Amino acid sequence: MKSKIRRIAKVTLIVFALLLLAGLVFPTWTPAIKEDNSISVLKSIEINGAEHTVMIRGVNRDNPVLLFVHGGPGSSEIPYVRKYQRLLEQEFTVVHYDQRGAGKSYRFFHDYSGLTTDLLVDDLIALTDYVLAELGADKLLLAGHSFGTYIGMKAAAQAPERYAAYIGIGQVADAVASELDSLAYVIDQATLAGDAADIERAERLRDEIARGERLTPRELVRKYGGASRLIDDNMDYYTGFLLHPEYNLLDVLRYVRGVSATQGPLLDEVLKQPLPEQVERLEIPAYFVMGQYDYMTSVQSAQAYFDKLDAPRKDFVVFEHSAHFPQFEEEEAFARWLSRIWSELQRWLR
Repeated sequence: MKSKIRRIAKVTLIVFALLLLAGLVFPTWTPAIKEDNSISVLKSIEINGAEHTVMIRGVNRDNPVLLFVHGGPGSSEIPYVRKYQRLLEQEFTVVHYDQRGAGKSYRFFHDYSGLTTDLLVDDLIALTDYVLAELGADKLLLAGHSFGTYIGMKAAAQAPERYAAYIGIGQVADAVASELDSLAYVIDQATLAGDAADIERAERLRDEIARGERLTPRELVRKYGGASRLIDDNMDYYTGFLLHPEYNLLDVLRYVRGVSATQGPLLDEVLKQPLPEQVERLEIPAYFVMGQYDYMTSVQSAQAYFDKLDAPRKDFVVFEHSAHFPQFEEEEAFARWLSRIWSELQRWLR
C-alpha cells in the first residue's frame, strides 16, 4: 500500500513539474482579428539597445494610431487589456508596450538600478518613431495611464511633432499633494466605517507622506473604493496571467521581478520631482481624463495642474462612475468620448 502511495506521489510530482515547465516556455501570442486589413501583433523589438515587447491590434491597420503608456511603475496592461479595448480596436490601431524592465520586457540578471524616467521617455519617443514607420502614420494619439502620464507628458513636451494630442488618464500631478488627498480620503472613509485601526494606521503615516517618503497604502485606498469601482483590476491580472495567451508563467515571473526592481526608484522620482514643475506647457492639445472617485491619483491634484498647464487646446474630463480606471470601468463611454475627440481634432488640425 505504501509503495502504491509513493508511486502515485511520484507520478503527481512529475506531472506537476512538466506542467510547470510547459507553462514557463509556452509560446505567447495575441489572437487574430478576422478582417482583411487587420493587424494583431505581439513581438519583441529592440529600442535604444533594450528589448521591448509591443502589442498592436486593430480591425484596420490604416486607422488612426493610439499608443498607451502603462502605469505602475512596472504594471504592464498587456496581460488583460484586450478585455476592455474591443470597441477601440474598431476605430483605432491600438498599441501597448511593456516598458524597459517591466513585464515581458524585463530581463533576468540585468541591473535596473540606474533606470530613470528620462530613459523611459527616450524609449517612448524611439518607440513612437518605430510605430509611425511600421504603420505608415505621420502622428499618433498618445495616452498615458497613472505613472504612464509622468512619462507621456514629458515625451509629448519633448517631441510634440510626433503626436496629434496627449491624453492623461489618472493624470499624475504634484504627487505629494495627491497622496495627502488620498490619505484624507482614507481617513474620512475609515471614520464613516468606524474602523479605528485603519484611522490610526493612516494617521501614523501622515508625516512620511507629507515629506514625500512614501505613498498612502494602496490596500487602504482599494479597500475604500479609491482604486476601482466597476471592475476588479487585481482579478483582471490573475485571469490574464492564467487564461490569456499574451503571457506565460515565465512572463509572470518577469512581471513580478520587474515591479520589485524598478518601482522604488521610479516612484521616488515622481515624488521628489513634481511633474508640474517639469512640464508647464504642451504644444499639442491635452486632455486630462479622471474618474470621479480616483484616489490613486487625485482629481483635485490633477485639476490644479490642469489649471496651470498651457496648451493650445485642453479639456478636463471626469467620468462620474469610475475611480482610477475610467478607460476600463466605463469602457463604452470612454470609447465614445475618444471617437468624438478624434473627430474634433481632425477638424482642428485642418
